[in-house]
Amino acid sequence: MRPVRGKRIVAILAAGGLTLAAAACGQAPAEAPKTGGSTAAGAAYKACMVTDLGGIDDKSFNASAWAGLQAAKTEASNVDPKFVASSSEASYEPGLRGYVTQNCNYILAVGGLMGDVTTKVAKENPKSQFAIVDSGSGNSNVYPMQFATHQAAFLAGYLAAGYSKTGKVATYGGLKIAPVTIFMDGFADGVKHYNTVKGKDVKVLGWDKAAQNGNFAESFIDQNKGKSVTQTLVGQGADVIMPVAGGTGLGTAQVAKDSGGKLSVIWVDQDGCVSAAQYCEVFLSTVVKNIEDAVKQSVVKGAKGETLSATPGYVGSLANDGVSLAKFNQFDSKVDAALKAELEKLKADIVAGTVKVESANAPK
Repeated sequence: MRPVRGKRIVAILAAGGLTLAAAACGQAPAEAPKTGGSTAAGAAYKACMVTDLGGIDDKSFNASAWAGLQAAKTEASNVDPKFVASSSEASYEPGLRGYVTQNCNYILAVGGLMGDVTTKVAKENPKSQFAIVDSGSGNSNVYPMQFATHQAAFLAGYLAAGYSKTGKVATYGGLKIAPVTIFMDGFADGVKHYNTVKGKDVKVLGWDKAAQNGNFAESFIDQNKGKSVTQTLVGQGADVIMPVAGGTGLGTAQVAKDSGGKLSVIWVDQDGCVSAAQYCEVFLSTVVKNIEDAVKQSVVKGAKGETLSATPGYVGSLANDGVSLAKFNQFDSKVDAALKAELEKLKADIVAGTVKVESANAPK
């Protein structure tokens, strides 16, 4: 997911059982010699994470990244995961510098909003190993993890168009930043592809890809704003909506739950039936961004003394399962078998390059 300054996508999802446990959070790790990313055999490999504003239990990308740090212990038992939650954007830099001081072997910044400050701190501390989710980096000591979510969102747009009864579907974002609008680009193009293939005219509300302009809640945590944006889109006729807005999107899920089946939601980042199970009944599917596995594998590599190459870093795609369209869960019997088959064929065509999916917001 992410580009620049004070804005970022919370794309939803989280390990369902994660809670903000004080014991796991605020403890400063024991001092140990800095190793530049590797450890002596048997020594603890301190994997330290600075969250974005959504916090560790945001049911989105912060929670997914934390789950990845924890999962790394299953393959490298010396991994010692820790995190600190950011209360504001001003907390990013102190959080990162604090972990440099504490000699963490691997320092993870979560979210594109942290891109600039991570680059700054990493440049000043070339012997420390950094990593970042949803942002690139020009620093050799920063391992970037980015995702071609427009590919999976293309499938979601096609699904939404095929499932819609009103002929109007919608998407909106938390903030107008690349890790958000890349989802919206793919969704709009998926609907367009459906119209081309089927000779239909399903409308996309909330996003104009050509103009790069649309509806934004200006928050990743305000569920009331999510409800307000959703009610506007529903009033315009949308019956399938994809919020790319982190916790704000839970407002959309509540509106759908209250609609008695008239509104369906396509979630993002982690299967909504896992991260926000209380709303499973309204989640048609999810555009999955496999942050957990990307983080896990990078930590395991570091713990085993392998080099984390900043170039090219990691880019998740349909081809490597870094992004995907989740199963339909409670909607499985409601999605037409022919539409399911078309989605499988479309996925194969995107991987093969037969169908081109493009976004100016895609990882470079």
